[in-house]
Amino acid sequence: METDSQIAIHVRDLVVGFGKQIVLDHLSLDVRRGEVLGIVGASGGGKSVLMRTIIGLIPKRAGVIRVMGSEIRNVQDRQAKEAASKWGILFQQGALFSSLTVRQNIQFPLREYLTLSQELMDEIANAKLEMVGLRAEDGDKYPSELSGGMTKRAALARALALDPAIVFLDEPTSGLDPISAGDFDVLIGTLQKTLAFTVFMVTHDLASLNTVCDRVAALADGKIVSIGPMATLLQSEHPWVRAYFHGARSEMLKFYES
Repeated sequence: METDSQIAIHVRDLVVGFGKQIVLDHLSLDVRRGEVLGIVGASGGGKSVLMRTIIGLIPKRAGVIRVMGSEIRNVQDRQAKEAASKWGILFQQGALFSSLTVRQNIQFPLREYLTLSQELMDEIANAKLEMVGLRAEDGDKYPSELSGGMTKRAALARALALDPAIVFLDEPTSGLDPISAGDFDVLIGTLQKTLAFTVFMVTHDLASLNTVCDRVAALADGKIVSIGPMATLLQSEHPWVRAYFHGARSEMLKFYES
């Protein structure tokens, strides 16, 4: 039984819906500090909705969400704003501001939460670029000038700008070729071990789940139906979990199990 000091994200009896449709139905989940947790589920099953509700972008109908001890009610809530300074977010398509250079994108959270000189912000941005495998010169480029892999790395640099305790990743390898996706998985794993932040990763990528994640949580029917290391998910009797992990990609999973 983990104590509150061991839990980065605490969710209890969360209900989220749109109109008459209930997407998350009394969902409960704990994310441990310092772990990489992967969230899997069917397309449209609520994975990204869960992430966006935790960070306060989608209102909840019921339940409790606490991030690093602060209760999150909605994005305008004072505690939510304070908690937001402790996390970084990489959205699925990067979500870089097209009118800003890469360096200015990385500096955006610094301007929002801190009062720093331009010189110091430039130094921080260059350090984050190097951290994710980009060059200082790449900071002068605009998002339209970046490849898909560079866009992901630039967005990750922005997510790391404030040295967050938690990093939220929404389908971080989507749109990348297998080699680039593998490199990005290695980058995330290396940074997480080096900087010791918690990772909440929404993904459908089985390779990412195996390479990066300490635990995996399966979302189905609006609830977490199985959670644990990959071996636990492979042994689950839940119909969706069995179909996902023992379906068309079973050959890959045999490699995981070996």
